[in-house]
Amino acid sequence: MVAIVETKDLKKVFEQGELKVNALRDIDLTIHKGEFVCLSGPSGSGKTTLLNMIGGLDTPSGGEITVDGEHVDKMQKAELAEMRLHKVGFVFQAYNLIPVLTAQENVEFVMQLQGMTKSERAEKSLAILDEVGLKGMEHRRPAELSGGQQQRVAVARAIVSGPALVLADEPTANLDSKTAENLLKMMRKMNEVHQVTFVISTHDPLVMSYAKRLIKLHDGLIVSDEAQ
Repeated sequence: MVAIVETKDLKKVFEQGELKVNALRDIDLTIHKGEFVCLSGPSGSGKTTLLNMIGGLDTPSGGEITVDGEHVDKMQKAELAEMRLHKVGFVFQAYNLIPVLTAQENVEFVMQLQGMTKSERAEKSLAILDEVGLKGMEHRRPAELSGGQQQRVAVARAIVSGPALVLADEPTANLDSKTAENLLKMMRKMNEVHQVTFVISTHDPLVMSYAKRLIKLHDGLIVSDEAQ
């Protein structure tokens, strides 16, 4: 199996004046291609911090982290931006769509940054929007879409360019249970059909029930790691 994420003795300390908070402590973790992983735990357990470390959005205080074979912990800002652009897709709790762009333009945005041609972007974006159940809504702006539809656009944008990894931070937090379940079914389908690797941080039992592997954190430590 191909390792997409590997961490060794990963640590994160937040300093607030004289106070030091150990957000992550000695995290050893391997995530393989095609996994559908949930990071769970109460608020303050370290799950979002770990997700941010994997995605290069925050820097570790110690230890090692590799994504798709590259040492994220040794990268400079420009290298991290390049890694995120080409290797990691992000899905956020607040959708993070660009309000003035249509659904199709939002999906094309990352591909445009990657330098794909206009025709290739159009072909890929229309195909993925159809796949996530948004055919016919390509020209709607975020304000014209429901929360669930906006999150589907966000998932489509995250996976359309074929990243090594998709990171989702509390993706169902703003959705009702039925909409959340439909989103999770879609994400599992993407995982199985395209072998997209998902790592999701959540405290939602519904999301955990869809995980193929559940990693529980508490006080910055991994307290359990089980296949489901």
